[in-house]
Amino acid sequence: MEPSALWWMDGKFGMFIHWGLYSLLAGEYQGTSTDNIAEWIMHDLSISAEEYRKLARQFEGKNFNAEFIASLAQEAGMKYLVFTSKHHDGFSLFDSRATQYNSKRATPSNRDFVRELREACDRHNLVFGLYYSQAQDWDDEDACEDGIGPDGKDFEKYFRNKCIPQLTELLTNYGPIGLIWLDTPMYMTKEQSQELRDLIKGLQPSCLINGRIGNGLGDYMTTGDNFIPLLPYPASFEVPATINNSWGYNKNDHAWKSPKQIIRSLVKIVSRGGNYLLNIGPTGTGEVPQPSVDVLKAVGSFMTKNGESIYGTKRMPMYPYDIDWGYFTAKPGKLYIHIFEEMGRAYLLNIANKPLVCYRLWDRLPLTLKERVTCEGDSSWLITLPEREKDEFDQVICVEVEGDEIVFEPIRG
Repeated sequence: MEPSALWWMDGKFGMFIHWGLYSLLAGEYQGTSTDNIAEWIMHDLSISAEEYRKLARQFEGKNFNAEFIASLAQEAGMKYLVFTSKHHDGFSLFDSRATQYNSKRATPSNRDFVRELREACDRHNLVFGLYYSQAQDWDDEDACEDGIGPDGKDFEKYFRNKCIPQLTELLTNYGPIGLIWLDTPMYMTKEQSQELRDLIKGLQPSCLINGRIGNGLGDYMTTGDNFIPLLPYPASFEVPATINNSWGYNKNDHAWKSPKQIIRSLVKIVSRGGNYLLNIGPTGTGEVPQPSVDVLKAVGSFMTKNGESIYGTKRMPMYPYDIDWGYFTAKPGKLYIHIFEEMGRAYLLNIANKPLVCYRLWDRLPLTLKERVTCEGDSSWLITLPEREKDEFDQVICVEVEGDEIVFEPIRG
């Protein structure tokens, strides 16, 4: 990546926000609950565009507080934010001249939510990014829709009349955009994906583009939703993930991940060289569900104490052993050992670097590290661990070592 992308490579942790007309339905339409992610309810329950559009009359967003959301992201230790400017349902959350079907012109809110978040992110030192569904638009008869092929559609008409004009608006009217997060390219051609890339880079050369632009033209790889690479990945990547099971708000989805689960996923992703884009789904009125708030605040407490072991770290080399209690992250001259289980000692083999000093990261408590060579000729470290604090989901141990790069030895036995 170019030097202008260092904010993303060093930041590691971002907030995704899925909010729209689907949030009003909260996973249920006319007594039928969706069995899929809530923001797909229009498609999955075959709600006509005419019926779905009526939801705009109820869209007031009275509890949508951009200042609160940005401050929550900052408190959670997130460094960037990505907001759904237009999802697959075709409804836009900004003042668009390309269509009247938007929050400023078609709802009683009369608000431009993209602008509100843009300004709040500036106040809280967050890089501002925007999600835009470039191919699927269920409100437009010529756009893509999952399960429906291109026959009978004039995709180029939609592409010229809505997609390109709206992306131009977003990249022209809202200041610097750190990231455009595109989604589901469907049957877009390589030429169309390239045109979008040229448009984005032409208007804002420093704006990153995620992998779902299609046809291999993104600046980094976007994994499947909630899927983490098994091994250290050789290129930049990002994992988009939910805080429960759905992206959009679903009143029946109470499968909230715990702070420990979120922190463990974050560390695992970072250790393998990636970023973690964690979603919240505000309610139909715009309120952030309290379980999301509670989890993010707990994660923020961890990041305040241990953020050094996350921000600016680099992809780890392959460790020769599968350790089920934790992961490694590293910076030049420092190895961070993340321990998620209750244990009195950490025993590690095959680390080639010479240890210089060992301590618990958050309070710099000195720890005893015994170094020796095993009977098989492998190096070993034995670290005596302190008693865990009550909310210490991840006990982070820092070992300062000789050499900038962490080197793992092959197994000799």
